[in-house]
Amino acid sequence: MARDDPTSSFYDHSAAIYAARDRSLPQRRLDAFLNALPAGASILELGCGGGQDAAYMISQGFNVTPTDGSPEMAKQAEKLIGKPVIVRRFEELEDDQLYDGIWAEASLLHVRRPDLPGIFNRIRKALKDGGLFHASFKAGEAEGYDSFGRYYNYISTDGLNDLLISAGWKDISLNETDGGGYDGKPTRWLRMRARRSIRSAT
Repeated sequence: MARDDPTSSFYDHSAAIYAARDRSLPQRRLDAFLNALPAGASILELGCGGGQDAAYMISQGFNVTPTDGSPEMAKQAEKLIGKPVIVRRFEELEDDQLYDGIWAEASLLHVRRPDLPGIFNRIRKALKDGGLFHASFKAGEAEGYDSFGRYYNYISTDGLNDLLISAGWKDISLNETDGGGYDGKPTRWLRMRARRSIRSAT
């Protein structure tokens, strides 16, 4: 995604309003994710938005590295978290086996469909053996844009499952639920969890 594309522009220009919106913390999903990790595990958050999820994970004793592709959104998150937020886009992820878990709630849904396999490979590389990956998407069949001009990949369960299998992920779990979004419209959410495989000792 180019820096000046409509999706990036929305988050840069609406950061303060977006960060201050009335958002329900996804605590059940967060707790399930955290309970599957070692105590004090290292977690990378991709697309931390206003920082609410990162703040919760930090409060539970985890070592969280929050990141966001929008410099303005990162500034908003820093106010809440009280620690620096790395400004980094998904395609700039170069870490190698640093994290026990990667949390990407409602962020990778903006990745262009052709770019998803490469991003999944970068995420897999950044995890330690057996590391856990959580992400959520808006479900659908055809990619498109919302009323704010934001791009969404609108992927299907079968499509996401095929991508994850092709990228070498293990223990894949997928589920769909009804909900809402920032645009106020009914939304079908697709949530996933998967692990990086543990390599056999040689």
